[in-house]
Amino acid sequence: MDPSPLLSNPSPLLRGSKLLLQLVLEYRKSPKMSSGIAFEEPVPYIDKNIMKSLPEEQEEIMIKDEDLHSSENSKEPENPGLSSLTLLYPDSEKCLRTNASLGKHRVHVGEKLFTCSECGKCFKTKGVLNKHERIHTGEKPFACSECRKCFRTKDELTLHERIHTGEKPFACSECEKCFRTKTALTVHERIHTGVKPFACSECEKCFTTSGDLTKHERSHTGEKPFACSECENCFKTKGDLTVHERIHTGERLFACSECGKCFRRKDELIMHERIHTGEKPFACSECRKCF
Repeated sequence: MDPSPLLSNPSPLLRGSKLLLQLVLEYRKSPKMSSGIAFEEPVPYIDKNIMKSLPEEQEEIMIKDEDLHSSENSKEPENPGLSSLTLLYPDSEKCLRTNASLGKHRVHVGEKLFTCSECGKCFKTKGVLNKHERIHTGEKPFACSECRKCFRTKDELTLHERIHTGEKPFACSECEKCFRTKTALTVHERIHTGVKPFACSECEKCFTTSGDLTKHERSHTGEKPFACSECENCFKTKGDLTVHERIHTGERLFACSECGKCFRRKDELIMHERIHTGEKPFACSECRKCF
């Protein structure tokens, strides 16, 4: 089978490596390959037209022989031409190799060939390494068109833009409440399932999020990592510090819709609003008087 017709229109091959591998397999069945004639000609059209156009996530795919790491005494392949077909990607040492073990490659075995020159951390793909390196360089190439806030990755920008658009694509199947992120939906669903996967090692109390567990553990350790810059009073949570700081700033964000009185805390507003509504949710178990 002549591979040139398939390669004349490279767009289908850009869908991923599977089509490329299918092409190699079909060529393997051709009379030229089955006769044992080595295919030694270079294949620059694949290098230029395919590999350079693949997205970052696919640019390092490698198919390796079963005997790539075997001993020197390993048996030579029956068809030497098959082993000579190697597609090198110009910007890395990874390659595509075809042999009896076609379909095996390092992405599946967890090999990490791309190393950060700053901290030595390793990654499986060049694209992920590029994203990581922005932590060191401070580069944030993705800017929000609404507020011009910048982000390191396209995914971070997409999540941020939902604040402006109001988009909440992740809906709870139980109550149909919607969320901007899959993580937020997962945490919410634990309300319905009752799953609390984070257990305190001291008292075995369980929590739905790791953040809630961290806050709880400070009740055992006494840690108060959030210090007020005005009076040096310390708090267990950032939220408690924020509320406290309003004492110094005089900020009162929560206004009563009936009389306009303002409060520093949401719970203070709720208690005040009961004056207007007459609500008394707390009943005495002895005389049923409500408060």
